[in-house]
Amino acid sequence: MNKTEFAEVFKNRTKKFSIEIIFLHRRLPKTDEVKIIGRQLLKAATSVASNYRAACRARSDNEFFSKICIVVEEADETVFWLEVLTESEIYKVDSKLMKEANEILSIVSASRKTLKQRMNK
Repeated sequence: MNKTEFAEVFKNRTKKFSIEIIFLHRRLPKTDEVKIIGRQLLKAATSVASNYRAACRARSDNEFFSKICIVVEEADETVFWLEVLTESEIYKVDSKLMKEANEILSIVSASRKTLKQRMNK
């Protein structure tokens, strides 16, 4: 798979992930603490997809690096909020969804690291 094909597949993957988080958000209990956590989760997860999409349209390596750094931050925040929901016993997050969140984080973290190494040469 070449770089362009990977980007298209990953754009679709992150969008699908965002949609899964939207579905999860709809199932959350309607308590005050969940409103706060749920909103943060929703913002972070949907930001992963939108900022990755923006990164793919970057005009330079520097611009791509800047956007991919945001994607890493938002993916990490998404994992955090999913962990909080589970560990606080508010909602048991599906293991497949948690796995996908961690895989997305790993992929974008590795991309950022590779790009940084390439830019520093």
